[in-house]
Amino acid sequence: MRSEEKVSSGWMERLAKRWGVAPGRVLVILLVFACTGFTIMFLKRPVLSYFSEAGEVPVWHSVLYYLLILPVYNVVLLIYGALFGQFAFFWAFEKRLVDRLLRRRGSGKA
Repeated sequence: MRSEEKVSSGWMERLAKRWGVAPGRVLVILLVFACTGFTIMFLKRPVLSYFSEAGEVPVWHSVLYYLLILPVYNVVLLIYGALFGQFAFFWAFEKRLVDRLLRRRGSGKA
């Protein structure tokens, strides 16, 4: 039983170290990610059905949805981050994400 406790606390400690937060905040941060994912998942069908006729979703609506999901997901992530008192963490997370998306491959950083 002792080894199970060590394993479960190990992954939380690794995440806490990687994210630079206290181990107790890891659960709140994971909860924010979970809430954001469920919100986006539950929004897909009503949003696509609003823009489609007779319940049939054209392929281009799905393509448009997947192109827009990243910015919408990031906004919802910031909203949940603020609601759970973790806005500063998620704002820094978003800035790193945008930096990685916009960084050129041959920019010299290895």
